[in-house]
Amino acid sequence: MLELKDVSFTIRKDGEDVPLVDQVSIVIPRGHFMAIVGPSGCGKTTLLKTIAGLNPESAGALFWDSRNLSEEGDFLPSEIGYVPQFSIAYDPLTVDESVEAATRLRVCCRSTEALDHRIDQVLEETGLTSISDRQVRVLSGGQKRRLGLAMELVSDPKLLLCDEVTSGLDPRSEREIVHLLHDLSRKDGRMVLSVTHSLAHLELYDSILVMYEGRVAFHGPPDQMTHYFSVVDTEEIYPRLTTQSAEAWHHSWQKHRGFYQDMIEKNRLRLIESGKLRIPSVQVVAEDRAETLAAQDATELPGFFSQFSTLLGRRWRIFFRDRGQVFLQLAIIVCFPILVTLFSDKASGNIRRYSDSPQSDFVAEIQEQQSVRSDQAKVGSAVSGIIMFQVVLLSLMGSNNSAREIAGERPIYEKEKFGGLRPSAYLASKMTFLACLVIAQSLWMAFFVNFFGTFRGDFIEHAAFLLLINASMTAICLAISSLMRTAEQASLLSIYLVGFQLPLSGAVLALPEHIEAFTRPFISAYWAWSGSVDALQPQVHNAVKSVIDTALSAQNFCFYVLGAHIAVALVAAWVGVRRPQWD
Repeated sequence: MLELKDVSFTIRKDGEDVPLVDQVSIVIPRGHFMAIVGPSGCGKTTLLKTIAGLNPESAGALFWDSRNLSEEGDFLPSEIGYVPQFSIAYDPLTVDESVEAATRLRVCCRSTEALDHRIDQVLEETGLTSISDRQVRVLSGGQKRRLGLAMELVSDPKLLLCDEVTSGLDPRSEREIVHLLHDLSRKDGRMVLSVTHSLAHLELYDSILVMYEGRVAFHGPPDQMTHYFSVVDTEEIYPRLTTQSAEAWHHSWQKHRGFYQDMIEKNRLRLIESGKLRIPSVQVVAEDRAETLAAQDATELPGFFSQFSTLLGRRWRIFFRDRGQVFLQLAIIVCFPILVTLFSDKASGNIRRYSDSPQSDFVAEIQEQQSVRSDQAKVGSAVSGIIMFQVVLLSLMGSNNSAREIAGERPIYEKEKFGGLRPSAYLASKMTFLACLVIAQSLWMAFFVNFFGTFRGDFIEHAAFLLLINASMTAICLAISSLMRTAEQASLLSIYLVGFQLPLSGAVLALPEHIEAFTRPFISAYWAWSGSVDALQPQVHNAVKSVIDTALSAQNFCFYVLGAHIAVALVAAWVGVRRPQWD
């Protein structure tokens, strides 16, 4: 049984507490199908999220089988399923792959046969068996809602919360979804609570909860609604609500709630006696402890490595099925090194040395000095520019790698985290996937440019700095992606970050000292460029220093700073993935 006692949820607005859910008290038995209806903005979805634990109640208490959720912790992931209005599946995956991934993330199956049986059972239960090989992108609205239900049913939850799952559907699809929810509520005593704006098919529900301005205006059998509100048709209920204040409706319902609660219970007993509602005794009194423990084991959460491997495999599958992303990565990996080599000839010129024998002619000596300095300036400027060009291009690659990686799938991630996904497994899968991209991009850039040109220094050290700058920008943009609410915000901020790398590095134009001292520690491009310059041959290194009006840092120190950038960014990403960011 689920019981709400004077549950409220308030927000702070313009310095005042505004109740979105105000003193809601209802009792919902097992095997019950309830609709939550009311005008737009009346608190339906807010109430559902409060029950789910997504909104912490400001007052009151929730009880689940006599357990106080407000004091003893939220629902176990296996006890509850939450189906949001938006799609919670990846478009490139098939229906079967989506359900399989959901099962592997939420249920610890002891064998492949047990996994396949659970998947097949859920697909059949939701009517998706015949389209299990179709990609999500081609599904209709009704089919996507069925898929959302299937992905929640993999853990066999005893409480299923549905938020506007019929909105935007044609009448036939809406009817099919409501019938499906009704059938699900008749299995093993499962409670199904459905938020809906539609007043169609109310006869299929066991009770209707009418909300108005955050308060309960009615909770009773659907056939009693018109009588209670003194209207002829259910479509007249919403206009009728506006004739009184929410407080007046709530006060009226408080006087009659006992009568209607008794009617709900009598209807429930009648369904049990007729055999239309099956509630196993183990779920009513929980006398058979062996069965209870077996049910808990069946829905035990998978371990870290199981979730990690599932997420990583799914990410690679999505990547290779997204042809646009694959072509973009190939174009970047191929074209960016070619752009660098187009300018590499200028960096391969000889640097003249001063003559060992003194010049007898003073004018000739001056001319020789000018000629040597000119050669140094040309080569030094070209070498410095080529290195910075590689650094900036790899910064762009890093931004492209991860700017949308988390923010772009925020709704799906938050939903999976609600279902028991470990943030550590999620972040580890992202880090592993992105590490593969970083290594491929960075090493290919280093080898390609060195093959068609020549890095005039220690190639290994230069390649290491290219790897670090890509890893640094990838990690920083991943942190941005994890902290931002939308992919657009994350992409825009990442672009700005890369855009300011070149001017703030001081590699092109020296910054004022008081600004340089403040900005330089945060500019990854400077440390990769400086470390690579320090790895140059002495003569080339001196040539670069002759044209750069900025202090270069020691190579080891550059390694440490870039490593610190990566570490701090990953900590920020960890904070972002742990923080709830439901819309």
